Amino acid sequence: MGRQVASRRAVLASMAGVVAAGAIAGCDSKHPSARGAAVTSEPPKPVSLLPVDHRSSFDTPGRPLAMAIVAHPDDDLFFMNPDTLHTIERGVPVVSVYVTGGGSFGVNQAPGEPKARPDVPAYVSARQQGLRQAYARMLGATLFTPWTRTALKLPGGREAELNVLEYNGRRAELIFLGVRMHEKTGRGWVGMTQLWNTPGVVLRTQPTPESPVREKYTYSRDELTDALLFLMRKYRPTLVRTLDPDPDAQVHDKLHPRGSDQVGYSDHPDHTAVALFTWRALAQWGQGTPQGSRTPGFLTEAFRGYYNQRWPYNLPNDTVHQKTEYLNAYGGASSWQCGNASGCGDYSVGVNGVLKSKKGWVRSTHRRYPTAGPKVVVDKDGRMSAYAVLGTRAARWRESGPYSGGWGAAEDLGGGPLAPALSAIAAPDGRHLVFGLRFTNLGATDKDDTREIVVLQQKSAGGDFEERWTSLGNPETDPRRSRLTGPPTAVTAPDGTVHVFVRNAAKGISTRVRDRQGTWSPWQKLPGGGQLQEGLAAAVDGDGRVHVFGSTFGWVEHWTQKDAGGAMVRGARGLKTRPGDAPDAATADDGSVLLAYHKPSSDQINVAQLRGGQAGRWTELPDQKVTGYGPVALVDGQDLATGGVMLSSRSGTGSIELVDSGKQVTLHGDASSGFMVGAPAVVQGASAGVALVTLGLNTTPAVTRVPPRAGTV
Repeated sequence: MGRQVASRRAVLASMAGVVAAGAIAGCDSKHPSARGAAVTSEPPKPVSLLPVDHRSSFDTPGRPLAMAIVAHPDDDLFFMNPDTLHTIERGVPVVSVYVTGGGSFGVNQAPGEPKARPDVPAYVSARQQGLRQAYARMLGATLFTPWTRTALKLPGGREAELNVLEYNGRRAELIFLGVRMHEKTGRGWVGMTQLWNTPGVVLRTQPTPESPVREKYTYSRDELTDALLFLMRKYRPTLVRTLDPDPDAQVHDKLHPRGSDQVGYSDHPDHTAVALFTWRALAQWGQGTPQGSRTPGFLTEAFRGYYNQRWPYNLPNDTVHQKTEYLNAYGGASSWQCGNASGCGDYSVGVNGVLKSKKGWVRSTHRRYPTAGPKVVVDKDGRMSAYAVLGTRAARWRESGPYSGGWGAAEDLGGGPLAPALSAIAAPDGRHLVFGLRFTNLGATDKDDTREIVVLQQKSAGGDFEERWTSLGNPETDPRRSRLTGPPTAVTAPDGTVHVFVRNAAKGISTRVRDRQGTWSPWQKLPGGGQLQEGLAAAVDGDGRVHVFGSTFGWVEHWTQKDAGGAMVRGARGLKTRPGDAPDAATADDGSVLLAYHKPSSDQINVAQLRGGQAGRWTELPDQKVTGYGPVALVDGQDLATGGVMLSSRSGTGSIELVDSGKQVTLHGDASSGFMVGAPAVVQGASAGVALVTLGLNTTPAVTRVPPRAGTV
């Protein structure tokens, strides 16, 4: 073996009305790691303990089932596919819930045809027919295969339309709540945003001419939340897909026209409101279990919306055309004979209309929390602990024995409701620390809708965790801006300090540092930056210096320390290749830092190496080819002298793919063929080889082991 360095993933890997109480450590502005960086909170607040939350065992997962909750017909096809398709292809049932009818102003304009007359009920019906066409094709059925259409009973005597199609062992259910997108009231025009944030607002439903639901109903804020909660409890999904609850701030100008964006943010207001309603219902489902009952175990994912048009496209061309096929089925054409009198799709979308659109939504599928997925910490005896968010709460699975690949039952660590991306590290004394992004409040007003960074620590190495989570607060003091803070990425330095990094509202990086005595610095903003995408990566080089990376629209930003233990400063922009997605970083066996990320619109992954003592000199390594998209996972501690770079990513079918020295490795094991939720974790196990840990639709970690390279043992 080459030189021994600390494995990066051995030291790295991240409701309503909660009141923090009881300071446990001060925030000294003279903290040694705070030098040279601006403090964003004045005066700095101490870290504080959260109240003890009720913890229980997790429910035994049932049959895998994926539920998507979106605002409009087509949101899932534009912003969540190809994940929906890959789920269906594995025989996993899908349930898609559409909160609004998507009627807009009722104009279903076919390209090149005379101007269409407004007809909201007919347009809603045509869009629903388009969804039936798209899902029929994803199920493998013919375009106009008949569906079973019935009325589904909801709380309060309401009904929603339920469409069901089962074909060759594949099943899809489409649920249409039919809430109007907007209507004029005595308050003026109101829509989903006002339903979320304005007391007393109600919205009516709009039945379609062909629907089995004939009555009109109204929804208040609580009634819509109750309806979504009812559906979650009825179907008990193992994965819930949502839209983006906290879209990026966006300046609208000639270069970035507003279009259908909400003022000041990069997404449709309905997307945001429906995502917030969904997370409110998820929090109630995950946190509302009575004493003594089991916590529901489900995974969550959130997807970006209009963000896709403003950041690099991240899908390879083959995947873009695959998405387009089903959007063409949804869009249909006015000449089609589908049997639905109101129309056969959303005509402006069909006939490759999405490929011609300058907005480019079909060309990306971005996760709101790209670092989601299992985080693995390996103890000195080789035994793994995997951490992830289950039921909106932190969960831990412990390996039954070193290198066994078997897991005990999930342990409820509480802390929820949490975003799906955690970071987990080992402190110098061996205790594990778990960091998360908490939905502190999901209330109607800005001051009641906030986020915070939280951490939980083991009482002793290998032992139980503390009863209370600790709040590290938020680098943003304005409540609305607190929602733009991203999930944490943490790392332990060889000098014993713990560094936590988050993307802040200004799209830069903020950090807190815990010294060897356990005292946290105040939040500090790292110099420069300002255009980062979500999804940070960190590593520690062989000289003990901390590095953190983030992708921008055109380059990768880099911060590091001039000397181990020093202040974080800007690194070099020495990488010439533009990033198409979030990066990953790892420490090689020789102490150098490796960085990898997908190129835009490509199945090629760019890999670069930064050697110790050469902070400004990157060496570009040969590209690696992975057929899929999304975040990359590099193998820590790999010996480049015995071969090329080893990394893992999502394949073109949604499963895991491992590439070693430019060649795809054939995988055997539980994780090799299942659909992967989030990014994989990759762990170097010395004589045991590499372990790939993934989470699937059964909500349980799966391990695939790869034997060590020849000459490395």
